[in-house]
Amino acid sequence: MDFGMFVMWVVVGLTAGWLAGFVLKGGGYGLSGDLMLGLAGSIAGSWLFQALGISPGAGMVASVIVAFLGAAVVIVAQRQIWHVHA
Repeated sequence: MDFGMFVMWVVVGLTAGWLAGFVLKGGGYGLSGDLMLGLAGSIAGSWLFQALGISPGAGMVASVIVAFLGAAVVIVAQRQIWHVHA
């Protein structure tokens, strides 16, 4: 993986975290927490899709969708396990 791919991967993960936090309103750790959880979720989602043999070849949009799905799962799991009281 070269530096350009790494930067794109981080941008996609942060975008997915923001999108998942926006869609899944209520609870959580706010914007920065959702971004970090989204980044972790995008890693997990990308890994899971590759492990299942599902590789979206449609470019950036498909990568954001896969990352969003992973980020949403991680954010929902976090909200179910650790209840945060604001």
